[in-house]
Amino acid sequence: MKRNVQFRLASTARRTPAARHWLRRSSIGLAFVALAAISAWAQNPSKDLANESLEDLMNIKVTSVSKQEQKVSRAAAAIFVITSEDIRRSGATNIPDLLRMVPGVDVAQINANTWAVSVRGFNGRFSNKLLVLVDGRTVYTPNFGGTFWDVVDLPLLDIERIEVIRGPGGSIWGTNAVNGVINIITKTAAETKGTTVETGGGNIDRGFATLQYGGNLGAKTDYRIYTKYFNQDHYPGLNGPDGGDGWHAQRGGFRADSAFSAHDKLTVQGDVYNGREGQSELFLPSITFPSVENVETGVDFSGGFIQGIWNHTFSARSDTTLQFSYQRSKRHDPVGETRGTLDVDFQDHFLWGARQNIVWGLDYRDSRSDVRGSLAVSFDPADLDTHLFSSFIQDEFTVVQDRLYVTVGTKLEHDYYNGFAAMPSASVVWTPNDHRTFWASVSRAVQTPSAVDASIRLNFAGFVGAGGTPTVIGLVGNPDFKNESLMAYEAGYRTTLTDRVSIDFAAYYNNYTDQSTTEPGTPFFEDTPSPPHLVVPSTYGNLMFGETQGLEIFANWKVLDRWTLSPGYALEQIHMHLEPGSQDTTSVDQTQGSSPENSAQLRSHLVLPRGLASDTSVYFVDRIADPAIPSYTRLDTGLTWKWKEGTVFSLVGQNLLKDRHLEYEDVLRSTAGTLIKRSVYAKLTWTH
Repeated sequence: MKRNVQFRLASTARRTPAARHWLRRSSIGLAFVALAAISAWAQNPSKDLANESLEDLMNIKVTSVSKQEQKVSRAAAAIFVITSEDIRRSGATNIPDLLRMVPGVDVAQINANTWAVSVRGFNGRFSNKLLVLVDGRTVYTPNFGGTFWDVVDLPLLDIERIEVIRGPGGSIWGTNAVNGVINIITKTAAETKGTTVETGGGNIDRGFATLQYGGNLGAKTDYRIYTKYFNQDHYPGLNGPDGGDGWHAQRGGFRADSAFSAHDKLTVQGDVYNGREGQSELFLPSITFPSVENVETGVDFSGGFIQGIWNHTFSARSDTTLQFSYQRSKRHDPVGETRGTLDVDFQDHFLWGARQNIVWGLDYRDSRSDVRGSLAVSFDPADLDTHLFSSFIQDEFTVVQDRLYVTVGTKLEHDYYNGFAAMPSASVVWTPNDHRTFWASVSRAVQTPSAVDASIRLNFAGFVGAGGTPTVIGLVGNPDFKNESLMAYEAGYRTTLTDRVSIDFAAYYNNYTDQSTTEPGTPFFEDTPSPPHLVVPSTYGNLMFGETQGLEIFANWKVLDRWTLSPGYALEQIHMHLEPGSQDTTSVDQTQGSSPENSAQLRSHLVLPRGLASDTSVYFVDRIADPAIPSYTRLDTGLTWKWKEGTVFSLVGQNLLKDRHLEYEDVLRSTAGTLIKRSVYAKLTWTH
């Protein structure tokens, strides 16, 4: 389980009588609007406004499974697609909340600005077995081995779809794509022409707004520019009224798509952002101080990226893509990291003969970080420049035309810490008819060390030991930390039972080796910082192994032309063990208990007359053993009213069943946990 290195300050939030009164009035108003809409439906039937066929949903084209377009029904992977329509209906205001609808994805909010998100277990603030991408650009942070979800933020109205692969994607995407891949794909500039204004607010989302304009430059280039701002209130603390976790951020960006010829297309996009969020900071006054102090502080964060994608089509049978990106980020937290990452990716796709579909590519990444650090937490070295070289090849072979396909491929990478690693995969897809698909796969994936694993220095406490010797208890990274490995075995089945019911089922067995443990180290003396002192360290090892097994199922059921239900369920069991010689006492329990064994979702979309629509989502999350979190059920609901062409009003309630509940706590207290609060907000969207 990935070790986190930022720190918690337990503090809390106060709910005022005015806020309680506002919430009661908003909830009552929401209920009355719903009753009025249902009554109007009974009196005035109208045309279905969301008449999507289930066959269309099964034939959505995705690119994240094989880096080339293919239908969902043909994908040899457990994939879930969150469409732009799903996003619009969800009422979510951030990407982690959107991911709650995916069976097998664990989403737990730690506080107002921090989430733990993982696929198929191993959850934590920095889930090191999940690779997150935006338009193919990785947003995984190498220092901590995970994703800062607070900066994975863009206008939700610009997202075309989110492709979620539950299971390894190492043979295509490389290291860190161990348990899953999330690829957020944005709309082209041609799809967002005109002016869009979106604004609203509520008791938690105190104010938010997006302003966007899209147009064209001549006949060959479309573009859009946008700016976005939000201000979110704090949540209640665990032991008091104020959690101190309120935050705000602003962001601006652009995208331009150019078609220079019938064979060449160029996309250039980028953005910049900055914000401030409530956090806690670990303060160790001196080497001899008995323990650390948590001090409430504000964390400033900023950054941005520039990305270019050039696609050249040679013919209907061959094309190439060259992609580059540079992104930079800075956080003024206890670690104080500044990072710049350059990524260059080339891929070539061609059909060979009548039966083989081949894609291959090369990738280079240079990531440089500078860590300010403190007496409590630092890295050695503080400045680190890591390089990653990789290549991949995949061949899809048609055994029986339109019925049976076999795909084999591998990724070969050379990383900074452990050199070369191979990640092969093989899969088979059988479609006995146009309405049924069977698939199975076996693959290997690896997780490379992060700077936390290899070079962290974390001081937990200082005291004066025997004979007056100053003594520090700490954690020291292991420069010889090995790659963590996975062998995954998966199978699945997709079918449209009727024109109203579709089902997608997946089962898996994962075998993990060389997983992270915390082992006692050999005490040593050091002279700095003064006074000279004895260090009693722990360090990381690779002495845990184990297996997970589980299943995921989801369905779409058009109960009526106006009403669609989308249920989902996931079961997962994790069994970990220590190698002989390990003295770790926490990693097995933390890994096995980091995620719920059972989770379920039920989403309802109901089209009403007079431009009204109702959407309701219920999420059940089983208890978590470590940290100990009770099970909970979350209810989100919303009403939208299309007043006239281009103008839409929304009223959304979230976490409506309980006034507040706990979803997750970081086991190493890298940030303060708070209670997730019931909220209501209203939104106006105007397009022209």
